[in-house]
Amino acid sequence: MLYNSVGMASSGSGLFHVDVIVLDEVHYLSDISRGTVWEEIVIYCPKEVQLISLSATVANPDELAGWIGQIHGKTELVKSSWRPVPLTWHFSTKTSLFPLLNDKGTHMNRKLSLNYLQLSASGVNSYRDDGSRRRNYRDDGSRRRNSRRHGRNGSFDSIVGMSEQPLSKNDKNMIRRSQVPQVVDTLWQLKAKDMLPAIWFIFNRRGCDAAVQYVEDCSLLDECEMSEVELALKKFRLLYPDAVRETAVKGLIRGVAAHHAGCLPLWKSFVEELFQRGLVKVVFATETLAAGINMPARTAVISSLSKRTSTGRIQLSPNELLQMAGRAGRRGIDERGHVVIVQTPYEGAEESCKLLFSGVEPLISQFTASYGMVLNLLGGAKVTRHSNESDETNTLQARRTLEEARKLVEQSFGNYLGSNVMLAAKEELAKIQKEIEALTYEISDEAIDRKSQKLLTEVAYKEIADLQEELRAEKRVRTELRRRMELKRFSTLKPLLKDFENGHLPFICLQYKDSEGVENFVPAVYLAEVESLDGSKLKNMVSVDDSFALSSVGTSDTHQDVEPTYYVALGSDNSWYLFTEKWIKTVYRSGFPNVALTRGEALPREIMRTLLDKEETQWEKLADSELGGLWCIEGSLETWSWSLNVPVLSSLSENDEVLHMSQAYIESVERYREQRNKVARLKKKIARTEGFREYKKILDTAKFTEEKIKRLKARSNHLINRMEQIEPSGWKEFLQISKVIHETRALDINTHVIFPLGETAAAIRGENELWLAMVLRNKILLELKPAQLAAVCASLVSEGIKVRAWKNNNYIYESSSTVLNVISLLEEQRNSFVQLQEKHEVEIACCLDGQFSGMVEAWASGLSWRELMMDCAMDEGDLARLLRRTIDLLAQIPKLPDIDTLLRKNATTASDVMDRPPISELTG
Repeated sequence: MLYNSVGMASSGSGLFHVDVIVLDEVHYLSDISRGTVWEEIVIYCPKEVQLISLSATVANPDELAGWIGQIHGKTELVKSSWRPVPLTWHFSTKTSLFPLLNDKGTHMNRKLSLNYLQLSASGVNSYRDDGSRRRNYRDDGSRRRNSRRHGRNGSFDSIVGMSEQPLSKNDKNMIRRSQVPQVVDTLWQLKAKDMLPAIWFIFNRRGCDAAVQYVEDCSLLDECEMSEVELALKKFRLLYPDAVRETAVKGLIRGVAAHHAGCLPLWKSFVEELFQRGLVKVVFATETLAAGINMPARTAVISSLSKRTSTGRIQLSPNELLQMAGRAGRRGIDERGHVVIVQTPYEGAEESCKLLFSGVEPLISQFTASYGMVLNLLGGAKVTRHSNESDETNTLQARRTLEEARKLVEQSFGNYLGSNVMLAAKEELAKIQKEIEALTYEISDEAIDRKSQKLLTEVAYKEIADLQEELRAEKRVRTELRRRMELKRFSTLKPLLKDFENGHLPFICLQYKDSEGVENFVPAVYLAEVESLDGSKLKNMVSVDDSFALSSVGTSDTHQDVEPTYYVALGSDNSWYLFTEKWIKTVYRSGFPNVALTRGEALPREIMRTLLDKEETQWEKLADSELGGLWCIEGSLETWSWSLNVPVLSSLSENDEVLHMSQAYIESVERYREQRNKVARLKKKIARTEGFREYKKILDTAKFTEEKIKRLKARSNHLINRMEQIEPSGWKEFLQISKVIHETRALDINTHVIFPLGETAAAIRGENELWLAMVLRNKILLELKPAQLAAVCASLVSEGIKVRAWKNNNYIYESSSTVLNVISLLEEQRNSFVQLQEKHEVEIACCLDGQFSGMVEAWASGLSWRELMMDCAMDEGDLARLLRRTIDLLAQIPKLPDIDTLLRKNATTASDVMDRPPISELTG
């Protein structure tokens, strides 16, 4: 909590009779769409008005307090870790609900480790859920005794000790998939432990609705509660007949409901009311419910730690996780709140703990300039017309000079971080880099040699030094032989894979080490060389993105270079893999026949290419080398059945391998193995020397130093990322926008004279005020009827409104020809304006999308809500939001300066007609 202790007496500041402004959830200052407004409140707030800023998820409150103190006055920082209702974290699997953390809450519950879960799934687990020992007997009936350890922890250690080897990616995925619970599994776990009511977060609307339908036959209410819900529903239907979500009624009567942006706000408010009355036990909601709505529950269920976006699957941030978890625990009702994370095919308990313990993210500035900001700061004299004079320019003093505006803009949080925090970060970074340089020298061959010479006797030193020199030479030979072996594999694989391009789709095995050093073997079905996928998104990405750049590789004794090539395959784990020859362990003769299942159907290779092209282009790098990287991306439900038909490696015969048929490759492998054994023998010889014990101490110290260097590099990377986040750009954007304003003659930057276009733009609320003003001042709008004007206005505010992919988008009302013609003319003007913005590097969206204008025109023409939504391809909530935005823009028009009287009248008429139930009662 930030407490500003400036005097409270309000003066002539424009905020009359205001003593205190409370900024609740001040972490929204980091929100890309709202952050600028939050900063402007702090910057423009009169110093005599007290500011109180509140948040539970700010990692850098000292920086925020320092900024407010610098621009507003003395500021006190109050920190507290107290929570009215403590939280307990749980983890839900297919079979049970476990504590996520150990008894001290410092680490993950060890029973949730993948090794333990693997043993449990295979039936080896000999322990109850509470950790106590079960009786186990041998086949002959004699009792099996454990003499190693007793008690709860000892029992666990004896089991885990059976499987301590690292798990491959395939093993991890298999274990995770085997532990994924159904919605109803987790629901009954909550009910059995008296952990309802619950808010269940699912990160898409369709998932929320599907979850309700999945459990709507599981009644969570008694007869009395069901009667109350039916009565409440009857009253709601009488008041708002068009707002009832008929598909959700059955679930509601059983105590479950969905809550997301696709629902009408009236319906969401009704669900919230029933939930607070205890008549809805589970609400399946998107993450937007985690902010801004007073709807606490006993339990918060988080269905996944990642979510799909337009660029692929991304992980939740620590702040998002904690915001959702914060919904758990009702003050004055619950002694403890509960947070349940659910096992998914992608994440488990280890990932949950890693995210939970990573800590909240620091606030960053999202302050950006806008057309309205520039016009309101710089606009001064107005161009006016006098009845007794010709047009003239009134040369009144500007509101602010350019230098005064700069000082104001540079009061942003980003500039504070950029000047104060950036300086401290640069100093620490320079210190770290200096220390890394010093430590790197300590572990160099020269430094180790000098220490050895000092510690060892002359004879012992000479013996080890000679052997070490010999070892280094043999390692160089080993490296070269490995390169030759790899190139032999390349020369064998290239023509081999080329032959498969038009034949069947062979099975292959990919091999790589992950970041933890675990060897992974992935069976997959080979699709094609990326270069052959003409017109595909993947080929375009690989050719354009520098991250996928490849270079030729050759050996020191040959003039022939081999250039790696990218290929693509579908793994048995339903992941697409992008790889070079480097990562192919072997290729098999067997595979999918490239034959259509039925006449007229596409061939399997064509089907798989189509499925690949549907995937997002956000690839994750698994491993890297000078011979190219290995990348992967999650497959889809459509590729799932294909991946299930890829056999496990144990069922593929070595005799079926094609790669071993190359004699040249076999000989290169043998030479490499001989050299590797030679290096190993030399290492053993060094270990038997007289001074090796002392020499090993030097090596151990060097290893410890290497670990320290790794930690310092991690800290260095963190600082570099932080510095990139806080680099201020507000004033640069301000100047770029002012150039666009100057060229459109909205404002003369030199004289500060503001023209009518600028006056209108300065008074508008919207994302691109100048574009909105240009449209609203266009005389073509005067020819429109009120409903047509509403349709055109809707095209200006429809950003983010979409047709649901699973609905038939034929059922959307089309706009009248008059509206379509106007939007077409405006599109030409928009293109010119976008080019002007691009010229000055201004990136502010100019929305003009007439896809949904017909829906708004129909509503403004008097069509009923029931008629409008019949077989509609839009969600009710989306249409309601578009109508509300349109009404808000129409309501501004009569209040804007220098707007034609007829346009004002039509805007008022359209706004009045549109503002009727169920839109007029929007509260969410």
